[in-house]
Amino acid sequence: MTPNYNLYLVTEESVPMPELLRIVEEAVKGGVTIVQLREKNSSGKDFYEKARKLKELLASYDVPLIINDRVDVALAVNADGIHIGQTDLPLSAVRKIVPASMIIGISVSTVDEAKEAEKYGADYIGVGAAFPTQSKNDAKILPKGILELITNAVTIPAVAIGGIKIENLAEIRNKNIAGVAIVSGIMKAKDPNRAATAFRKALLN
Repeated sequence: MTPNYNLYLVTEESVPMPELLRIVEEAVKGGVTIVQLREKNSSGKDFYEKARKLKELLASYDVPLIINDRVDVALAVNADGIHIGQTDLPLSAVRKIVPASMIIGISVSTVDEAKEAEKYGADYIGVGAAFPTQSKNDAKILPKGILELITNAVTIPAVAIGGIKIENLAEIRNKNIAGVAIVSGIMKAKDPNRAATAFRKALLN
């Protein structure tokens, strides 16, 4: 399965299982093309159970599941990919552990980090924060012009993340990005299907 990074959903922390599955399924029906399960505060068991159920659901829609940080959980549920940060297990080490078919993404915020990610075999980079965001407390906003510099410095797909809304999408759409990662814009929407559809339309315009 060749990943489509166009509309990349990152889940909110600690959403109860039934609610999580409902939101993700509605979002996928609305046009989400790839999903990352992020559970920073969950126990390993809870993370695994959510990942297992989500993998099952997404496989039926042919949508890849990416696991945030936890290589063990990604391997245990046979996820399609793993996303790591700059302070996690190094990319070169992760590449040795996971199957060659597994997608590896890494968060970057500088040109040097992006180039290093490409050099060590990342399949894509998450670049941010593009705008102010409440979804990640420690997210630093990229200085003006840096998003474009980063995306132009590498040949692997770049996904913009951080505070992206329908209203500010036009500001980043032509910056050589492969897609946008949305957290609260879909996860906290009253109608996740409608929210995802709106983002898809805005990306195409």
